[in-house]
Amino acid sequence: MAVKIDKKITGYSVAVPEDKAREPVPVQIVEKERHAADVIHMHERIERPEVLIGSTYKIKSPLVEHAMYVTINDIVLNSGTEHELRRPFEVFINSKSMDHFQWIVALTRIISAVFRKGGDVTFLVEEMKAVFDPRGGYFKAGGVYMPSLVAEIGAVVEDHLKSIGLIHDPEMSEHQRKLLAEKRRQYEERSQRTGEPTASAAMHSEDIAVTGDGASFPPSATMCHKCSIKAVVLMDGCATCLNCGYSKCG
Repeated sequence: MAVKIDKKITGYSVAVPEDKAREPVPVQIVEKERHAADVIHMHERIERPEVLIGSTYKIKSPLVEHAMYVTINDIVLNSGTEHELRRPFEVFINSKSMDHFQWIVALTRIISAVFRKGGDVTFLVEEMKAVFDPRGGYFKAGGVYMPSLVAEIGAVVEDHLKSIGLIHDPEMSEHQRKLLAEKRRQYEERSQRTGEPTASAAMHSEDIAVTGDGASFPPSATMCHKCSIKAVVLMDGCATCLNCGYSKCG
């Protein structure tokens, strides 16, 4: 029997075979207080669809011989309505390397279970990015420091959650953007006067840091402890990040 849902779905859980043996649970409708927005929260059992949409991300780490491919599939809630949402549903990691097979399988099952539970799953990103390898981390392409392979998988999850609108980057104010642009211009001018290689002159260097938005930084830049990108240069005796604006001098 098909049931048409006209209200916004704000929560869900996955139906398991044991649920079918029980009596069907009626949909619970909880109305918000009078002063809140007129949104009705509906909770229902959702089975895994036959087809899910998703994205695959490549990870090439110096810690493993072969590349890893992380696939994150999403479920679409309120399909065809103004409240349509994409939410992560499951994750798979594939690689030719079998060295880390056990913990990768365990990690994907735990992440998928958290995704299917619903609610705010963004906490996974910070938990995974906080994992440090006792052997030391590495710099990925673009000069971004990764403390471990698990942290890079967490960064992939973060990128995916950003792409579907679950995580939003804090936007810089117009004043901050102008200040960063001015610092970059000053550094370029000083480098040209002293004969040091600038970011624009070293665009073909393998060591140059290039962020996702196309911003490039000098190959001599060091890592910023705030944004984890090799964009810190010495300006007027003060270490300054040309990516996020962080400065030890305030």
